[in-house]
Amino acid sequence: MFIPNKIEREELLREIGVKDIEDLFSDIPDNVKIRELNLPKGSSQREVKNKLRDIGKKNITFYDMPCFLGGGIKQHFVPSIVKEIVSRSEFLTSYTPYQAEASQGMLQAMFEYQSIICELTGMDVANCSLYDGATALGEAALMCYRIKRDKNKFIVARNISWEKKSVLRNYAKGADLDVVEAPFDENSGRVDLDVLSTLVDKDVCGIYIENPNFFGVFETDMKKMVDIAHEKDALVVIGIDPISLGIVRGPGEFGADIVIGEGRALGNEVSFGGSSLGIFACKKDYLRQMPGRIIGATRDRNGRRAFCMTLQTREQHIRRGKATSNICTNEGLDALAAVVYLSWLGGVGLWEVAVRNIENAKKCLNAITGIDGFRRKFSGEFFNEFVIESSFDVNEINRKLLDRGVVGGLEIGRWYPELKNCFLFGVTEMHSIDDINMLASALEEVIS
Repeated sequence: MFIPNKIEREELLREIGVKDIEDLFSDIPDNVKIRELNLPKGSSQREVKNKLRDIGKKNITFYDMPCFLGGGIKQHFVPSIVKEIVSRSEFLTSYTPYQAEASQGMLQAMFEYQSIICELTGMDVANCSLYDGATALGEAALMCYRIKRDKNKFIVARNISWEKKSVLRNYAKGADLDVVEAPFDENSGRVDLDVLSTLVDKDVCGIYIENPNFFGVFETDMKKMVDIAHEKDALVVIGIDPISLGIVRGPGEFGADIVIGEGRALGNEVSFGGSSLGIFACKKDYLRQMPGRIIGATRDRNGRRAFCMTLQTREQHIRRGKATSNICTNEGLDALAAVVYLSWLGGVGLWEVAVRNIENAKKCLNAITGIDGFRRKFSGEFFNEFVIESSFDVNEINRKLLDRGVVGGLEIGRWYPELKNCFLFGVTEMHSIDDINMLASALEEVIS
């Protein structure tokens, strides 16, 4: 109890009937009490700011050390307008208020976010975000299980992140949902369509396919995979990179039932892995089974346009047995950044960013494969990530690259034993030709 005013403190203690603050902790055994903390002497605000500034100088950013690490969050350009809008005091919170209708500006922003996600994905309805792409996958699997209640099997492609699979298995465990992996073709890196067709049976409630997949490769048989699932009365969940939707068709166009994705690339900083944005959209037939919250547009009693919380399926709002999720908040500020970013870009702008990602990735691929001892692993068309197989020890190469001021590709052999001495490179619109040349030169040095 920290109350700096001595008179108020004594008045509060007298009111609750104790003489000393320590009396409030009398139920705690003495042997577990911490009498003294080993803390440094207090500092002034100026001293603290100087100390934090010195610590901050130890951080190395993308601009100091070009990063080509694939398989996760990558550096994308964040326009100044995004930072300006999300920093406004009306928006600077990750929570939608419990008296939501009092915050019409935030509700409208979330409504516009949902609308843009629907337009991007080609789906009927989207919620106003989940925690991240991995938890969105877990929620999608549970949603498939709720819809197809008599089916207890969920199929995922093996060419997705091991981290997502780990989160998925945690979600599935409580529901007694069996997660089965579908292999990928060793030449193209795409899902093996023949094996998938044998795995999908009457017990499968849903399948999950990413496009582009973890290896950066575009799946070219999406419609066939959707048909295979639907023939067995299973739902189809498609994972997307939202930037790629600037140049490829939305999953809704080829029959996806649920679309999920990681939205961090949409106007959000990397921030050392800090908060993220789970994209979630589906067909309107499954609206009532969707997790999270949905904002709707309506009219108030004076006929003016207004926004309201239309669907709230959390345990806090309805009986636990009818709740579709235990999610207690959403990544509101990240979703706001996404809608500002996409509004600023527009359709043409998003297309340009997507094209730049592909162009830069191909330039990087050509630069690496032009060096003896490096070749591309998979033949499929790719977006902004690609797998390189090396004749040298990948771990040793990456260590030496770091010494030369470059972060190399992600070593993936530890999770995919058949891809030993392979690493996954990630390239975005942020990588300049100088960055790519720097990587190529460093690679030539470390193998010489």
